[in-house]
Amino acid sequence: MTSSAQAGAASPRPIGGSYSAKDLQHLEGLEAVRKRPGMYIGSTDSKGLTHLAFEIIDNAVDEALAGYCHHVEVVLHDDGSLEVHDDGRGIPVDINPKTGLTGVELVLTKLHAGGKFGGGGYKTSGGLHGVGASVVNALSARMDVTVRLSGRIHQMSFQRGVPGVFAGDDPQSRFTPRDGISVAGKAPAKQTGTSIRWWADSVLFSKGSAADVTAIRDRLRQTAFLVPGLSLTIRGAGHEEETFRFDGGVKDFVDHLAQDGAVSDTVQILGSGNYKETVPVLDDQGHMVTQTVERHCEVDIALRWGTGYDTVVQSFCNVVRTGHGGSHQKGFDRALTKALNEALRSTKVLKVKDDDVITDDVMEGLTAVVTVKVPEPQYLGQTKDELGTPGVSRIVADVVAKGIKTELLDNRKRKAQARVVLDKVRAAAQTRQAAKASKDAARRKTALETSTLPAKLADCRSTDVSRTELWLVEGDSALGTGKLARNSEFQALLPLRGKILNVQKAGVGEMLANAECASIIQVVGAGTGRTFDLEQMRYHKIVLMADADVDGAHIRCLLITLFARYMRPVIESGRLFAAMPPLHRIEVSGSKEPIYTYTEKQLHQTVKKLENSGKRVKQPIQRYKGLGEMDPDQLAETTMHPAGRTLRRIKLDDIELAEHSLELLMGNEVAPRREFIINSAGRVDRAAIDA
Repeated sequence: MTSSAQAGAASPRPIGGSYSAKDLQHLEGLEAVRKRPGMYIGSTDSKGLTHLAFEIIDNAVDEALAGYCHHVEVVLHDDGSLEVHDDGRGIPVDINPKTGLTGVELVLTKLHAGGKFGGGGYKTSGGLHGVGASVVNALSARMDVTVRLSGRIHQMSFQRGVPGVFAGDDPQSRFTPRDGISVAGKAPAKQTGTSIRWWADSVLFSKGSAADVTAIRDRLRQTAFLVPGLSLTIRGAGHEEETFRFDGGVKDFVDHLAQDGAVSDTVQILGSGNYKETVPVLDDQGHMVTQTVERHCEVDIALRWGTGYDTVVQSFCNVVRTGHGGSHQKGFDRALTKALNEALRSTKVLKVKDDDVITDDVMEGLTAVVTVKVPEPQYLGQTKDELGTPGVSRIVADVVAKGIKTELLDNRKRKAQARVVLDKVRAAAQTRQAAKASKDAARRKTALETSTLPAKLADCRSTDVSRTELWLVEGDSALGTGKLARNSEFQALLPLRGKILNVQKAGVGEMLANAECASIIQVVGAGTGRTFDLEQMRYHKIVLMADADVDGAHIRCLLITLFARYMRPVIESGRLFAAMPPLHRIEVSGSKEPIYTYTEKQLHQTVKKLENSGKRVKQPIQRYKGLGEMDPDQLAETTMHPAGRTLRRIKLDDIELAEHSLELLMGNEVAPRREFIINSAGRVDRAAIDA
């Protein structure tokens, strides 16, 4: 009995299995990179190919940060290869005493090799791990390196990380492995720099992948802002040549990022400070010991407030974008909020009974760029998305606290601007508090609560938010049909009278005062703007249902603008949809079931298919001009019932592009919109204008 209990407690071992040291593998050199490329560059698609370009460009930029490089050029060749030139010091070509390799071969064939580990090569750099250039080499079918140094032109080639010589000019040429670097000619003594051209190994990347030229161009523009005086050029492969250079630095960057009118001047805040850090180092015997060292941090910040309500704050460490912020951005937020609270109290804009403003209030309408230069920065996680160096936070906070007072709050020339900023921050706090009160009032009623929801809302019975839907319906006529067509268990309807306010042009006060906008916000029940709480939404899906005509399209556009501006998490979480009511109802002789089509093209294809199969289509074909023309059964079958409907999800793939589109199509500036309409007129199907 004991024996059978033990047998049931564990599965028997597989017979014939073996596992010994011979089953273990050790990947030498760059083999690990080729075996697991995604570990080093994130992915093996277009994004990964673009990352290769960033690695080589960043090495050239590190030379500029060190003060030795003034121009970087990216060349896109017709054969798909990329080339990066710089006029820096040039990769060393002498022999490294420890490895016996030339500097070029060491940097390009050995992982974790370079001049960025605390030696004398670089004080600050974007690269940290010494793997960038060698990874590019490992993932390239061919790489050619040219170094101009000491009056000579040095050249070296590699095939998938192996040094050697190609017989021709392309990666398919006969390759002969060979160590060492060759001298190809003479160069002026003062002319130095490095050129690297590489052909990515197509075997390792997804079919059809290509480097994203737009992303590379944006990276060059961004770098030009962050390294004043550095020129960066991109050209070739049918793309217009562009050169980026911004001597104004981060001030120019803020002006470029800002999309609204200015409330204050763009203010630049400079400063620096020292902090202590305990780091591991090798002693003379090669043992790892901890040592406390003093670091120097340089801070360069630019900011301005605008008439809008969105926040754009980008932070960088050693020219590398820290998309998730980190210690430097936390110091910036904390100091800015504290300084403005003190100013609001001293100027009596905030009364004694008023609560302090919070960071979200201060950030409303703010555009800022926060940059720091730090030797050997610490990042959280394997990526460089978030700076973790603790000492940087205090230094940034001190610099911001002094700078915001000197440059804005206590600056006589900007006294009027400072007052406008303080009033804007106070208004943001009031709006937040009003929105919170509105959200609290709009909570779904319970047995002990009373409902303050709009009387025109036809609510659903279910309290299970995970299955409920709110349908925003165009007009009262459609509401009547919709009430009969819906499933009242989980589908709620809110009718909209006409076109709501264009919130891209209006301020938050006008938006809250608009009856239709206020009703939508109240019924959704999760607040607005920064206080929007997705968890408090009263419905799982929001569905926009408008007529299939020009006015209906405009109403959908206005509603999407409202959600994008004040309830964006609804879109980001994929919970905003547009209903797709049919345009036509086709009746076929001898068939009781009608066929619905949703576009003119689909109508013609369906009719042609039916006629070709010998079926007769009854004429005239019914054309729905509005939701009110459908009877409840038709509306339920085609548009509202989950089994037969089609919903189009409203997505926000690219926030910057979406913001630009909203401002172009719905903003105050008429001239760009007129130009867009004129340039796009040729793509319009005139026959569908009345659809």
